Amino acid sequence: MKGKGGGKPYDVVIVGGLGHVGLPLGIVFADAGLKVLLQDIDKEKKALVEKGVLPFIEYGAEPMLRRVLKAGSLKVTLDPADVSEARYVVIAIGTPVDEYLNPKTRQFLEFFSGLARHLDKTQTIIVRSTVYPHTCRQMMKQLGGGWKLAYCPERIVQGYAAKELRQLPQIVAGMSTEAENDAAELFGRISPKVLRADMGEAELVKLYSNAWRYIQFAVANQFYMIARGFGVDYDKVRALMREGYERAADVPGAGFAAGPCLLKDTMQLSAFSGNRFMLGHAAMLVNEGLPNFLVEDLRGRHDLEKTRVGVLGMSFKADIDDIRDSLSYKLGKILRFHGADVYYSDEYAKDPTFVSKEKLVKECDVIIVAVPHRAYRGLRIPAGKEVIDLWSVTGGTPR
Repeated sequence: MKGKGGGKPYDVVIVGGLGHVGLPLGIVFADAGLKVLLQDIDKEKKALVEKGVLPFIEYGAEPMLRRVLKAGSLKVTLDPADVSEARYVVIAIGTPVDEYLNPKTRQFLEFFSGLARHLDKTQTIIVRSTVYPHTCRQMMKQLGGGWKLAYCPERIVQGYAAKELRQLPQIVAGMSTEAENDAAELFGRISPKVLRADMGEAELVKLYSNAWRYIQFAVANQFYMIARGFGVDYDKVRALMREGYERAADVPGAGFAAGPCLLKDTMQLSAFSGNRFMLGHAAMLVNEGLPNFLVEDLRGRHDLEKTRVGVLGMSFKADIDDIRDSLSYKLGKILRFHGADVYYSDEYAKDPTFVSKEKLVKECDVIIVAVPHRAYRGLRIPAGKEVIDLWSVTGGTPR
């Protein structure tokens, strides 16, 4: 692979290379023997990575990072002009939505337009970001003829990318056969299987995957609310449903469905369908409404103005430190609106206002387990405390 494409010094440059998608991908590529350049704008993350320290939790990746730094196969740059120095240009920047949950496609295309002046037609451009359908077609329109553009949607679970990148099939699509073949060649270096698709199929795969998960969580959360209103333990109902009955084996437990992808991608799919994706909108109402439900449930039993409520877990999922779009903060905001004295705690996310889990369970009247960190398993909670354990991880019995 090296030397092809004008003898460029790097095999791969990843734009957004210090983010949750780009950094583990770059480390895995480098560990597979490729020369990798990570391009980003974050000076603090650059300093950490160059010291062999990950700026966020990514299990199994830090030893690999130190190995590839020592080997000289991974470098970091803050200069966007350096994207000209690699045969492959992988774009792994975030794709935001506006205040109405519509995709900011123009913002992504404007970023790419600025980047394109540093690119040339010998390079293969691979979009790794989750994009609104037809975005790649618009990128090609910006570039003109003779360019190689491919799409390879990212489907890893945050925190476990270093493992999953070597285990999961990678989907590739190209605006030309040459671009598709190049992308297949690159991802074939790290993936056990490459699945080829046309562009429309590939663009929908990621949106469908996240919307499907989001809807599944919404069903579980709706079941939880119905059961709780009926005075029944949803987890016990779920266990009875699943016991020896394969058709219900995949019914998920309740819990906050949050983070930077599930809701965003569900709403992108809704926008693409002309806002006719009613299941997606219903899922949003259920999942985003769960914190409100919990607070209203508490208000039926407590004068929140005289109640100390502890929220265990502030990241958006278990055993990671990423708080982006975490519903724990929404829960705390609603509790405070109703006068509660709210304590926050987390095992991974750091904040000077957080307290230890031990202090939280000691001083709070109500404990809400919002994230199922492993450290909460078997947590000793003093008698007389009310526990709302969405995940049933503490070993206690939720009300």
